[in-house]
Amino acid sequence: MRRSLGGLALRRRFYPESNIGGFSRDDPGIVLFSQLDGILNAEDRVLDFGAGRGEQILDNEVEYRRRLFDLRGRCAHVEGCDVDEAVLSNPFLDHAEVIEVGNALPYPDNSFDIIYSRFVFEHVEHPTDVARELLRVVKPGGVVAALTPNKLGYIAIAGGLVPNRLHVGALNYIQPRRKAVDVFPTMYRLNTKKALRRAFGHQADIFVVRLSGEPAYHFGSPVLYRLFKWLHKCLPEQFQPLLVVFVRKHEV
Repeated sequence: MRRSLGGLALRRRFYPESNIGGFSRDDPGIVLFSQLDGILNAEDRVLDFGAGRGEQILDNEVEYRRRLFDLRGRCAHVEGCDVDEAVLSNPFLDHAEVIEVGNALPYPDNSFDIIYSRFVFEHVEHPTDVARELLRVVKPGGVVAALTPNKLGYIAIAGGLVPNRLHVGALNYIQPRRKAVDVFPTMYRLNTKKALRRAFGHQADIFVVRLSGEPAYHFGSPVLYRLFKWLHKCLPEQFQPLLVVFVRKHEV
């Protein structure tokens, strides 16, 4: 019978350094939040755009990642918003708002020093409208940061082959630890460097890093995990599966 291992066990096997701190050199969340930690000030106001129920902290097995991702106490205020009412139960926010697709964000102009999102941009249906609102509510010189799939990477391509109505069932098989409540329809309309520049570039400087991340779709198989890790090394940069995006609004 084929041996199946959890993601943490596979990480420890294929990334030796993770046996110490629990995280790997290919961890995209740490890339994102390390940069944010580098600019975060005690007086800053921060917006978690698409905050959800806080699953990136609640469901995280690694203590260092939980501490790094939780910005409370390291800045003046952590706001969160989401189309899902689950955001109201997110324990890592100082305040939360439920928003509606297509409506303006419920914040005044220049409200936040930092806005960040994790795996949200791929669900955006109207990228120009969303970019305009994010740039409106971030302060001049402030940063909008995101972690999202690369539309040209295999994660997005594979996701595009599966109808949205079947995503929950497919992910239950591929990623059994992924909860159905955390699965939403994907569009991939803000998931290339060109699309990001088109949406944000008129008011901001844009910096995009393409990353492999750790293998995700391995079915608990060490063989598939090793295969995807090798594939990540071989892929040209433009086809790496993940994007870490930093958008810095122009000073007035």
